[in-house]
Amino acid sequence: MNSPGLLETFVRRKKIYNGRAVNFVVDQIRLPDGRAAEREYLDHPGAVGVLPFLDADTILLVRQYRYPVRKITYEIPAGKLDPGESRSACLRRELLEETGHRARRVRPLISYWPTPAFSDEILHLYAADGLVAGPTSPDDDEFIEVVRMPFRRALDWVFSGKIRDSKTVIALLTTRALRDV
Repeated sequence: MNSPGLLETFVRRKKIYNGRAVNFVVDQIRLPDGRAAEREYLDHPGAVGVLPFLDADTILLVRQYRYPVRKITYEIPAGKLDPGESRSACLRRELLEETGHRARRVRPLISYWPTPAFSDEILHLYAADGLVAGPTSPDDDEFIEVVRMPFRRALDWVFSGKIRDSKTVIALLTTRALRDV
């Protein structure tokens, strides 16, 4: 049986909106069977998130209001990669800005696409420990509160639905899985 394959071929791009954090584009593509089609999606430079451990059993999360869902959330510190910025530099910048801490040790957890059906964003998650405290310096439009929490409580909050942010859920569950191995 002949299969036309699964790959789609890029033809041209039309930028719909260029924002501070994200862009919206429409790509003209060629389907595997030769027909033309369009793909609308959010173009994103990628982001880094970090699960900071004060000790083996205590983590830091940030509590903040997220306008799109109209809720206060509990999340790991995270941020968008700036042009040319390394993942390591982004991680350290966000950890310091949002929690006031520097990390002596950082280890990768997982990288994933949060919504590959309509965005090219990739999130790179890390765990950090050996934290050294200092002052926070959030962005001008960020109003956040740093929360110390037992790791186990954060896991309970995932399963009760109190923590619903995907990067935080994935970082917590990945860390739990790696600890159980």
